[in-house]
Amino acid sequence: MKAAVAVLKEYFGFSEFRLNQEAIIRAVMQKKDVLALMPTGGGKSVCFQVPALLLDGLTVVISPLIALMKDQVDSLRLNGIEAAFLNSSQTQGEQEEIIEKLNTEKLKLLYLAPERITNFLPFLQNLNIALFAIDEAHCISHWGHDFRPDYLSLSRLKEKFPQVPVIALTATADILTRKDILGKLHLKNPEVFISSFNRANIRYVVEKKRNHLERIVEYLNEHREDSGIIYCLSRKNTEELAAQLQEEGFVAAAYHAGLDNEIRKKRQEQFKRDELKIIVATIAFGMGIDKSNVRFILHVNLPKNIESYYQETGRAGRDGLPSEAILFYSAGDVITLKSFATIEGNEEQSKIMLSKLEQMADYAGSGKCRRETILNYFDEPFKGPCGNCDVCMQSHPIPLFDGTIIAQKVLSAVSRLKERFGIGYVIDFLKGSASEKIWEEHRYLPTFGKGNEYTRDQWRAYIKDLLAQGYLKQSTGEFAVLQLTSAAQEVLYEGKKVLLGVFKRRKKKRKYAKKEKQFLIFLLPWKDAAR
Repeated sequence: MKAAVAVLKEYFGFSEFRLNQEAIIRAVMQKKDVLALMPTGGGKSVCFQVPALLLDGLTVVISPLIALMKDQVDSLRLNGIEAAFLNSSQTQGEQEEIIEKLNTEKLKLLYLAPERITNFLPFLQNLNIALFAIDEAHCISHWGHDFRPDYLSLSRLKEKFPQVPVIALTATADILTRKDILGKLHLKNPEVFISSFNRANIRYVVEKKRNHLERIVEYLNEHREDSGIIYCLSRKNTEELAAQLQEEGFVAAAYHAGLDNEIRKKRQEQFKRDELKIIVATIAFGMGIDKSNVRFILHVNLPKNIESYYQETGRAGRDGLPSEAILFYSAGDVITLKSFATIEGNEEQSKIMLSKLEQMADYAGSGKCRRETILNYFDEPFKGPCGNCDVCMQSHPIPLFDGTIIAQKVLSAVSRLKERFGIGYVIDFLKGSASEKIWEEHRYLPTFGKGNEYTRDQWRAYIKDLLAQGYLKQSTGEFAVLQLTSAAQEVLYEGKKVLLGVFKRRKKKRKYAKKEKQFLIFLLPWKDAAR
């Protein structure tokens, strides 16, 4: 690996590798297929750019965004590396010039969009291809948070180039997505590398969306010299918020896919050079932005899933210095996002997206360590407190009470239902619902209707608490069902004491005087709230 370290130092200015970079590069140099999961800002590009300079032939990089291609190619050229991209932003003359360089073997790296692969394969078969690198590999999976049909064409790479190694890279993939990536790309005996997802320098905070504009202005006044990104749900929201911040004297601008290409390009460059301190953007902004000193990420709206949230917050603090990720949350966001998560004509994909949205809402409404939730989602063991999120740093913890009997009722119900049903069904079962969806044979089980003393909101809160404490778990897959853990057996059969968080009421202003609805302070039952 001396040669790899020499290349790293000569072209990229680093004297040593980070995380799993060295092991990944070693596997690629041995011409093995690789799946690499590394956190945003973890240096994924080095894992294929260094081998590209060492291997004999051309490295083809599949990248989903024009801005991402340009950013990486520009950086490579500045470092003296022959690289180019082919996409729709170029003139015919520019594309012909690149084709000529490929034919004369003058390029080491070529960036392509996935939609070009099918038509470009015959041409590539005439070249000396050393490596295929697939960036944002989660896009090939239906289970991924950003599935793109064009990525499915990449399944032909191993068919047409059986001897050429493939490295698939992503910062965000749960277990199901990882399995899907490996299967759809037909990787041969791949080595899988999973780096820690823990960005310890980022403080995760969730705040209720009350007077959030005032709160944002207050926060920005305290961070006048810092760079940051504020994510909004719609293009209109970005324009309105950017204008409001400009009126308050902040150097801010909007960024979204509806703007002219030249305007987007200019604002992106201004942000990278610190001429723009604040970008107010939709999720169209951020991928491939190599800016190390982003100090804060604010989300004005709930992200669609934990993967997106993790990826977007990961754009902060790439230099390792303390940074913040603040999410402003309200149940209304979930209602809005449900329509975005529903994919017309694709019921299976809609269910996946809605399930991911529910997990995101659970994160925002939970009283559990934020870092623990994020890392556990990506199957990385971590137990809070982390000491650097709003939950772990709060001075007034949630009061607890002896909830052993409640826990036993829930766990017994899950057991008698043979661990085949989700949260909603278990709650209906405990409350003795007369709904037709309750199976007839379940109405005769001993625990049916034994939980009428609590509201649906309370039961949902207690179940979420039991999930957070590890007495229950949810299955992965299209339908998340409740399952017992080994810890549950101690509660059911050994009388282990269980502490639960006190359910509290929160008054809500209404236009008309009505009976106040119960709301959970630390675990928001998003499905009920959306009804």
